[in-house]
Amino acid sequence: MNAQTQTFLIDGAAGALECKLDLPAEAAPRGIALVAHPHPLYGGTMDNKVAQTLARAFVALGYASARMNFRGVGASAGSHDAGNGETDDMAVLHAHMLARYPGLPVALAGFSFGTFVQAQLQQRLSAQGQAAERLALIGCAAGKWALPPVPANTILIHGEQDDTIPLTDVFEWARPQDLPVIVIPGADHFFHRKLHHIKALLTELWHR
Repeated sequence: MNAQTQTFLIDGAAGALECKLDLPAEAAPRGIALVAHPHPLYGGTMDNKVAQTLARAFVALGYASARMNFRGVGASAGSHDAGNGETDDMAVLHAHMLARYPGLPVALAGFSFGTFVQAQLQQRLSAQGQAAERLALIGCAAGKWALPPVPANTILIHGEQDDTIPLTDVFEWARPQDLPVIVIPGADHFFHRKLHHIKALLTELWHR
């Protein structure tokens, strides 16, 4: 992302996990953001453009923004575990970042498969009395995986022309929860030429 991006390793259940951290330039972080990338078996990494856009947006909001390569991706050990081990690994990153920045609120953000991981992590954290401050789910994986319910203040952004996760599937999942869905006209699953909308919407809506 930039010359100040820090790369580090943490120990997950399947071995070392490769992570990156971006910090706001001019002040101490006001929160922690954990960003989850798309499906590892289809080329998803923490350097995915949507994941990087989320990281940039949270840095602009004053958050310490951490990403990780899921197990089996890049320098991360292990192999794909259908979202279960990946949720465990994201929980390890959550604990690492809280130890590094104690007392700060935590935001969970994800793209595609990463939304499944973050929704599962939020459910786990809620049961432990550590619920995240808020979620941002981009290209929500409804219909692909069994996403649990999410809090009412979750930000959902989806592409009108997403043919990987159809918008109708997202509506079917969101409707019983009465969750608004922000639709980007003309956007495909990867938000080609539409990434600026994600950053603008997130930075505008986050504190509402």
